[in-house]
Amino acid sequence: MLKWESVLTRAVQVQHEGDIALVRLNRPEAANCLSGAMIQSLLETFRKLKDDREVKGVIITGGGKFFCAGGDIGEMAAMSPMAAVEFAELGQKLMFAIERVGKPVLAVVNGHALGGGLELALACDFIVASTAAFFAAPEIKLGIIPGFGGTQRLARLVGKAKAKELIFTGDSINAAEAHAIGLVNRVYEPDQLLAQALELMQTICSRGPLSLRMGKEIIDAGYDIDLANACLMERDAFALCFSTEDQKEGMGAFLEKRPARFPGR
Repeated sequence: MLKWESVLTRAVQVQHEGDIALVRLNRPEAANCLSGAMIQSLLETFRKLKDDREVKGVIITGGGKFFCAGGDIGEMAAMSPMAAVEFAELGQKLMFAIERVGKPVLAVVNGHALGGGLELALACDFIVASTAAFFAAPEIKLGIIPGFGGTQRLARLVGKAKAKELIFTGDSINAAEAHAIGLVNRVYEPDQLLAQALELMQTICSRGPLSLRMGKEIIDAGYDIDLANACLMERDAFALCFSTEDQKEGMGAFLEKRPARFPGR
């Protein structure tokens, strides 16, 4: 079994803006490519963030001109099929860790999001992008396909036919096109991107933390099951909210015409 040594302090940087954790990919000399070590570092980061009760929301962005240019081709080129299995499993484990961190995660795409970089963004709850950003699944040009869940998450987000077009051609689309097909939620000018993303996340984190988590879990769990069973899950989660102090505070604040101060209990 392959092992990748974590390089957390160099390749992945975490800073805190109040109750928001800003995770920055920091391999600008390699266009923030995802080596095995960098994926391992990100995985460790999200495991820690899941247990960090002080963190209410997470932002992922890239240092330098790139968000993430994908997997490290220099590392991947010599992989055997078995090594490729282990690499894909590691990447998929990271994407699931991001999805299951239990708090909102926003991809702030400041530049190119290619291959594994696109897959990283797709694992987040949604994407905001710079007008300078580009998106692509170019693996087909290398004789491979996405391996970190991209064939599945992209199709679920933009539809099967559009996902096939992007994956079959490997062509890139700009931020405006990505917004038009529903890949990106919001687009900002480069000099406003991070500030706007932080403001958006601050708004999200001001909502009830338990209901945020519940909403995230129910949307994700119910997305690809039949509607009747998904609505049953929603009913039970809705009712469970009424056992929380957050529900009492939220409704009490509304009736008293004051801002809510959610205790997260």
